[in-house]
Amino acid sequence: MSTYVMSDIHGCYDEFIEMLKKIEFSNKDKLIIAGDYMDRGTQSYEMLKWIENKPNNVILLKGNHDEEFAYCIDLMKMLFDKKGISLDNLVATKLIYELIKGMSIDGDESMAIFDYYGTIQSLIYDNSVTMEQLIKWSNCIREMPLVYRDIVNERNIIVVHAGYIETLEGVETDDTYESLESFYMYARDDAYVHGGYEHAMIIAGHTPTLFEDELPYNEGNVYRSYDEQLDCIFYNVDCGCAYKNNSKMASLACICIENEEIVY
Repeated sequence: MSTYVMSDIHGCYDEFIEMLKKIEFSNKDKLIIAGDYMDRGTQSYEMLKWIENKPNNVILLKGNHDEEFAYCIDLMKMLFDKKGISLDNLVATKLIYELIKGMSIDGDESMAIFDYYGTIQSLIYDNSVTMEQLIKWSNCIREMPLVYRDIVNERNIIVVHAGYIETLEGVETDDTYESLESFYMYARDDAYVHGGYEHAMIIAGHTPTLFEDELPYNEGNVYRSYDEQLDCIFYNVDCGCAYKNNSKMASLACICIENEEIVY
């Protein structure tokens, strides 16, 4: 049995399925995906359908893009509930979408992030997805945990979307976080400078290793660092697969926890 971790698939469904074949993933193994299943790539629909019917040996964690998707669906559902419209009505789904999108374009700050990447629009118009299906996916996301913990080879294993820290009290982070949950989903450099856990391996994504101005830059390869004081190994496995059209270095990465073997 092997335990694998991937992150930030971002609608790159074909690459994801190819990776499962490459690592010969079976029902004897375990897979943890550290969030961000949609946006940027062209196959968010396929990825969401896969999530809906995922195998029992797959653990899905929530990323910031997933949280934002669920938030957008909540906004749409509020109007459906207010008007008493049937959730399986595709025409109404399009109308409600356009209404809220118009509010975001008109400068309503509370709507500023609404479908920023056009994913919901594509689901509705290209795949005929109704509000009923959108809510099913949103409910699935709401049930996703933020952190996965285990002990492998006598080392604490922590998988999280962006970064892990025990407490924010007394810590002068570069960015401001409303809660630990916010750190788990949004931390970038702070994840490596202030985060960590004793005698642990922390595996995360969120910040592509393609970007030279970010701490985990590694020319598109998996980033690894080590905090000697905490005896903590950090991995960032977001190698920017969704940027494959703009960067030759972009790829999908997968790491095996037991032997730290990396597959691209």
